[in-house]
Amino acid sequence: MRTLFLLPLLALATPATARETPSPERLKADVTKLVSFGTRHTLSSPDHPTRGIGAARRWFGNEMDRIGQACGGCITVANIARGFTGPRAPDGAQVVDVLGFQQGRDLKRVVIVMGHIDSRVTDVMNTTSDAPGANDDASGVALVLEAARILSKEKFDATIVYAALSGEEQGLWGAQLLAETAKERGWTVSAVLNNDIVGNTTGLDGRRVADRVRVFSEGIRSSEPLEAQMARRAAGGEDDGPSRALAKAVDHVAGTVPGGLDAFLDRRADRFGRGGDHEAFLKLGYPAVRFSEAAENYDAQHQDLRTEAGRVYGDTIDRMDFPYLAKVTALNIATAARLAAAPAAPDGVAIAGALQTDTTVTWQAVPGAAGYRVHWRRNDAQDWTDHVDVAATRHVLKGVVVDDHFVGVSALAKDGSESLVSFAGRAPRS
Repeated sequence: MRTLFLLPLLALATPATARETPSPERLKADVTKLVSFGTRHTLSSPDHPTRGIGAARRWFGNEMDRIGQACGGCITVANIARGFTGPRAPDGAQVVDVLGFQQGRDLKRVVIVMGHIDSRVTDVMNTTSDAPGANDDASGVALVLEAARILSKEKFDATIVYAALSGEEQGLWGAQLLAETAKERGWTVSAVLNNDIVGNTTGLDGRRVADRVRVFSEGIRSSEPLEAQMARRAAGGEDDGPSRALAKAVDHVAGTVPGGLDAFLDRRADRFGRGGDHEAFLKLGYPAVRFSEAAENYDAQHQDLRTEAGRVYGDTIDRMDFPYLAKVTALNIATAARLAAAPAAPDGVAIAGALQTDTTVTWQAVPGAAGYRVHWRRNDAQDWTDHVDVAATRHVLKGVVVDDHFVGVSALAKDGSESLVSFAGRAPRS
C-alpha cells in the first residue's frame, strides 16, 4: 500500500497487545450460567427467580451493573421494552432488551455490541422444555459481557452500547426495538456488531474450522430508495456501502489482533435464506454486520434435547470451543475500540474529474476530526491500496484518473483511530 502524509504523523492508537485478553474461563462461566436458566424462550416466565427469560435478563443486568461499579460507574444499565404480536406470539409478547451504556464524550454517537439472550427448541412455540441455547446465543451474550469487562477500563469518544436482545427467535423483535429506539432518540450509529452463534468450531460434517469467523454484510443499503441505489451502482459502489465498509474495517482490524482469527468477509447480508438481528438496523440504514462461526453444527441449533439412532441433538455447552470464542471476542473488542475512539464517518463524500487526468475529492467536515484519510484503488481491486492523510475537506489526487479508480474518505482522531471509509459518489449537479 502506498501511503502519503500531508499531516503531521498522528499518534498511534492503543495497541491491542496493551489490552487485556478475553478469558475463555470467564466466557465459559457466563455461558454455563445462562444455560442454567433452563429455557430462555421469549414467552417463558418473566418472573420466576431461577428459570426462564426473566431470570436470565436480570442476571445479565446485574452482571453489567457489577462491571459498571468496578469502573466507577462508567456503565449505566437500562431496559427498554415493547409489546409485540405475530405468528410466533399470537397472544402477544413483552420484549425486553437489557442495555449497558458506557458513556463516551459524544452521548449521541454509539457503537453497539450485541447478542440475543432468548433460546428455543424444535417447536418455536414450546416455552417449557429445556432450551440451553449454549451457542445460540449464550455465546454472543457472554461475548458482550466480556467486551464490557475489558473495554470499561478505557475511555472513548463514542458511547458503547452493550446489548442483550430478546425476541430474536420470535421475529427479530428485540433488534427492531433497539434499532427504532436509536432512530427515535437521534443516535448516530457508527457500527452494529451482532454476534450470533460464535462459539463452536466443529461443523455438522465433523470438519473443524478454528482459524476464521464469518462476517456477513450487505453491499448496497437495503434502506436506500431506488434512485440512490441506482446512483451507487452508476458510481461502482456496490461493494462499498456502509455495512460493507464496516466488514472491511473488521477485516483490517483482524490483521492487528495477535493470535487472532481471519475475518471471512461473506458478501451477503446473512446466511443463505436466513436472518439475524443486525437486519433490523440495516432496514434503517445503519452500518451493521453479523459475526458467525465458520462451521455450523445444525444438529445443535433449534433442537429438542435427544439422541436418535446414535445421533445427538441439542445446543449444549459441551459442543463449544471457548478459546475460539475468546478470539471472536477479541476481534469484536478491537473493532469496537477503534470505531468508538474515532470520529464519525464523513458525509457528503464526492468526486469529480471527468475528462481530466486528476480526481478532486470533497466532503463535509466531521466534528472532532483531527484530519482525514483519502483512500483510493483501481477499479479492479476490492480493497483500498493507497491513501493520503490531509487536513482540509478537499483534495486533488494528481494523476488518478476518475474513470479507473474508486475513492473513499475516513476521519481520523488525534491518536490515529480511523472511522469507517465513506465511498465517494458523483457530486450533486448544481
